Amino acid sequence: MSAIETLGFIGLGVMGEPMCANLARKSRLPVYATDLHRLPLQRLAAAGVTACGSAAEVAQQADVIFLSLPSGREVQEITDAVRTAPKRRAKTLVDCSTSPVALTREIAARCAADGLDYADAPVARTREAARSGTLSIMVGGTPEVFARIRPFLDGMGNEITHCGSVGCGQVVKILNNMVLFEIGSALAEALAIGRRSGVAEALLFDTLAKGSSDSFALRNHGMKAMLPRRFPEDAFGTDYALKDLSYALSLAREAGVDPAGAEVAGRRLEAASGRGYGRNYWPVLLKVVDPDEKG
Repeated sequence: MSAIETLGFIGLGVMGEPMCANLARKSRLPVYATDLHRLPLQRLAAAGVTACGSAAEVAQQADVIFLSLPSGREVQEITDAVRTAPKRRAKTLVDCSTSPVALTREIAARCAADGLDYADAPVARTREAARSGTLSIMVGGTPEVFARIRPFLDGMGNEITHCGSVGCGQVVKILNNMVLFEIGSALAEALAIGRRSGVAEALLFDTLAKGSSDSFALRNHGMKAMLPRRFPEDAFGTDYALKDLSYALSLAREAGVDPAGAEVAGRRLEAASGRGYGRNYWPVLLKVVDPDEKG
């Protein structure tokens, strides 16, 4: 495998834009990027990122391409565009999106047939972590591909885990999100019960954080979103959460496991979406659990 001289990034949303910025600044390699929207590309010019008009154009310029896309459907479309790009330079494709496991493995097989190495590297933590380069990244791929892309992943995250063969990164990420949504559902229950029982909300969560129920979800999704009722539309929305949870439920069915807790969280997310909160930050499910809550 020849030396990696150029990088690409496709998908510059809430997570993708700061990831691409960190990649450009820390790799010190030329980075070529594209997105449906031009504003992220304009902002990334300050980091030295070169704007491209299409995925095929990125494939003609970059040795390794990273994807950060909304769902498996977009991943498949963009991957096909990269695979079939004329005069393709790209040799390695890394999907940092959250995509279905079976589809990930199908795409990897198609890429292999066209001489394109593939790895799944979905990310966890918040958009603040994407900005600071402190994401947790879960990777599925061969040891050789993992070793090749690891230096670039280090520029975007501080916890990089090789989870196994292609698709295993997606398994771990999907289960991470499943557990997160279940904890979020439980936090909403606790907040509602505590409030209606006469306990101050901030005191409740502060005290839980000192005990055995402390968690990343409590300190971030609970304290920073549920307590202040801050559910913006420019964060990880309810409909995206439902998409990820559907992947987890599919895995559970395939494994023969009854995901009762995940199904409860799913019903609450579906109800929140049905009430018009599909684009709002997913902890908005609090409004379903406690419809009489303030704000």
